[in-house]
Amino acid sequence: MKIIGFAADHAGYELKESLKLFLSDQGYGIKDFGTHSTESMDYPDVAHPLAKAIENGEADFGIAICGTGNGMAMTLNKHQGIRAGLAWIPEIASLVKRHNNANILVLPARFIDGDTAKKCVMAYIDGKFEGGRHERRINKIPAE
Repeated sequence: MKIIGFAADHAGYELKESLKLFLSDQGYGIKDFGTHSTESMDYPDVAHPLAKAIENGEADFGIAICGTGNGMAMTLNKHQGIRAGLAWIPEIASLVKRHNNANILVLPARFIDGDTAKKCVMAYIDGKFEGGRHERRINKIPAE
């Protein structure tokens, strides 16, 4: 069973909960790093534990959610073993996997509805990394 790590701030809490149910109903295991309410909090507090879990193999991939998605993406991408890609439509979600081999999908809770978020998640999950020229490019991402 594939394990999906989840992290959301207060703006993404409700979408996170909805997506957890959607994916657990499809047989995925869930590892939730928080937050656990709509009370204001700081997204790095949940982003870093998610990133570490992906890097350590405790989760197969992740889904991170905040208001715009940018705070999560910026924080997650500080980790050398993480490629977090922001998507708000299914085509972009597919491409972050196919072209960038993203191991975390980031969603902007304030700019996406639940149905579109589910479609993005499935496009990301169903996407297969294409390798080739994309492999060469992602190998150049890590800072020295």
